[in-house]
Formats: sequence, structure tokens, C-alpha cells
Amino acid sequence: MKKVGIIGSTGYVGVELVRLLLNHPEVKLEAISSQSFKNQSIDSVYMNLKGITSLVCEDEDSVINKSDVIFTALPHGLSEKIALKTLEQNKLVIDLGADFRITDENIYEEWYGKKFDVADIHDFATYGLPEINKDTIKTSKIIANPGCYATSIELGLLPLVASNLISTKDIICDSKSGATGAGRGLSLSTHFTECNESLSAYKIDGHRHIGEIEEVLTSQSRDTVEICFTPHLLPINRGILSTIYTKLNNNEDLEIIHSVYKIYYENCPFVKVLDLGESANIKNIKYSNYCHISIHKDFRKDRLIIISCLDNMIKGAAGQAIQNMNIALGFEETAGLNLIPPAF
Repeated sequence: MKKVGIIGSTGYVGVELVRLLLNHPEVKLEAISSQSFKNQSIDSVYMNLKGITSLVCEDEDSVINKSDVIFTALPHGLSEKIALKTLEQNKLVIDLGADFRITDENIYEEWYGKKFDVADIHDFATYGLPEINKDTIKTSKIIANPGCYATSIELGLLPLVASNLISTKDIICDSKSGATGAGRGLSLSTHFTECNESLSAYKIDGHRHIGEIEEVLTSQSRDTVEICFTPHLLPINRGILSTIYTKLNNNEDLEIIHSVYKIYYENCPFVKVLDLGESANIKNIKYSNYCHISIHKDFRKDRLIIISCLDNMIKGAAGQAIQNMNIALGFEETAGLNLIPPAF
């Protein structure tokens, strides 16, 4: 049984990792850390864990030394030096921050305002979207877990750009996320009275996930992919719904496009392409590692509309990280992730 540790265990993503890993059949949660709650037990921070685990938040080096696999659930800019330590010990690190998501240092600097701190180790990193990188994930020592918005948009568009079915310069992505996407830290925009009974756009002039999304989609396309992306805050706890508007190159029949999606994802256990006429809905993926995709066409024009839904805390973060661990360690890909969404 592999020992796993979490650096940054008391944020929303970190505690979701705790919850999921405690139920994983192949691993033991050995150690956790937290800057904000050092030397405190996790069940004193999150009462839902009372009587289940009383792991105490240690320092980062202790987590690395005790664990075979290390998850880093930290803000960007903090994981590279940790990854260097794990490489030196020949251990696997799965980073849920943004440090390794973008391979081009110039693109990273454009969106994050800084260069790589430890540039050499990026050669050992793999972008952890299992639906396209499963083979390289199997041999990687650094896995970059994709962003939540990026996962929903990339999964929604990959079959189209790979098959050259759409214009790569005319893509509009309208995404809406629950408040957990903003993290556990306090901000005015996520106060109850600010977001309840409301819907607001943010980072309208350019969200950081754009660089990640465009780089990944371009790597799977014949042409450079450019998107217009606007995120919105929904007054719900969790979930992302991305509505993606694209222009077809040859006005193909919807049935043909639907078959392209079904074939593309036929060996991907967590991506479900809905039947024509059905529409992806946050309610149907909540608390699960599934991504639901529905395909629609504006019959007045040569426009294709894709709706992609996932739980930002699971397939958009902790669940996908565990999926990556399963692949890297040779476990069943679905191990610990057979979570059925509730009906209501």
C-alpha cells in the first residue's frame, strides 16, 4: 500500500483530497501539512472529519519524507521547489497549482507575471489531463493537474480541434463556477450577501486559464487555437458549466459530430457524451469525477454549441489528481473515484 501526503491540506481542494484519499483502496494517507493550521489536527479545522482522522498538520519536509506520493494544493509559485525535493528522492508529486501547467516559460510569464523558479525540472513534468496524456502520465515524476475551468473547456473542445471540424480563431467560452473555485480565503465577492441571488462575471479582461487552455488545445490541433473566455461566479458551492460557441468549418451534420465525440472518448471512463437532445447539467455531476458533455447546433447558422459540466472540486481538482495518481502507480484508473452523483 502506497503512502500519500498532502501539502496544503486545509484549503478546499486540500480537504477534498483528504476526504477522497481516506476512502481509496490502494493508498494510506500518511501525512499532511498546512501553513495556516500548523500543529493542529485536521478534524479541529473540519468537523466533518471528527472520529475519522486526527492527522496533525506537519511541516512540508516531514510530509515529503513520510510519503511515496505528494499532492501539492498550493497557490502558484510555491510548488517548484517542493517538486525539486521530491525529484531528488525519486518520489511522485502531483501539483494542483499552476506551476507546471504551462510548458512555455514565455506564456507562463505572460499570465502569471513571473518566470519559472526552477526551469530545469519542467522537463520532467507532464500535463495531467488523462484523456490525452495517459501514456506520459504513467512514467512522469511531476504531474501538473489541470485547472478546473481548463478541464471543462478542453474536454469540451478536444474532439473538434483534433478533427479540424471548427475554426480555431472563433471560439467563445462562457463558464460559470460555484464559489469553492475562489478558495477558502475571504473576499468581498464571495460573501453571502454579495453572491447570493446574483450572477457576476469576473476577470473579463483575461483569466489566467486562457494561456493553459490555448497551449493544450493548440498541441492537439493543426492550427493555433485562440479563445475568448469569460468566467462567472454562481451562488452555489460547487460545479462548473461551460457553454462553448464555435463555428463549423464545413457545417457537418450534428449526428456526425456526435459520433466523433463518442469515438474520441470511448476509452475515457469519466467523460460521458450525452445523447443528442440532452443537455449537460451541474446537478448530474456534483460530487463525482465525471464530466458530462452535450452537443447542440444552431440550425439557423453553422454554429455548434458545446456544454461541458463537471464538479470543480473533483474532476476539476482533487478527483482528477487521484485519477492521475492511479494511472502513474498502475492502479485501476477509477480506483477510489466510483462516486455516483446524487439525484437531487
